[in-house]
Amino acid sequence: MTILIIRVFATALVACIPLSNAHADVTLVEATPTLSTASEAVGDLVVSGGFARAMLPGAKVGGGYLTIANQGSTADRLVSMSSAAAGRVELHEMAMEGEVMRMRALKEGLAIAAGETISLMPGGHHLMFMDIVEPFREGASVAVTLTFEHAGSVEAVLAVLSPGATQAEQK
Repeated sequence: MTILIIRVFATALVACIPLSNAHADVTLVEATPTLSTASEAVGDLVVSGGFARAMLPGAKVGGGYLTIANQGSTADRLVSMSSAAAGRVELHEMAMEGEVMRMRALKEGLAIAAGETISLMPGGHHLMFMDIVEPFREGASVAVTLTFEHAGSVEAVLAVLSPGATQAEQK
């Protein structure tokens, strides 16, 4: 059982940290990704800059990243995600606790204040695709439905980039 837990955590960690930095100290920094031209809107929310990382054969978890801008005057909350590409999709955060990087699911979702832009990026908040049907291949895309407390649901398409990608490609 311990070996299985270690393998699941190690696989999840690889999905979240760029391969080139896997052994480096990680510093969380607020960053705005390079936005792709693809964006979707629902209510006052605009979802853009979406990407996922290519996965190793046999991997069962993968990371997804995007930007959500609340252009309205009221707060909203990302409350759930789903994708045909995975058995389930969760919202996770990675944060340093002392000398240890911890990853945890955000069961209450993610608040997006009025006028705020939230970036889900490697090393911070991200989508975690669990029980992947087929590992994501570079050059493919992954559709994910995001459901917000007030605005409703929107489908975002994430381009699958290299395993070490840290931001969406400029289109």
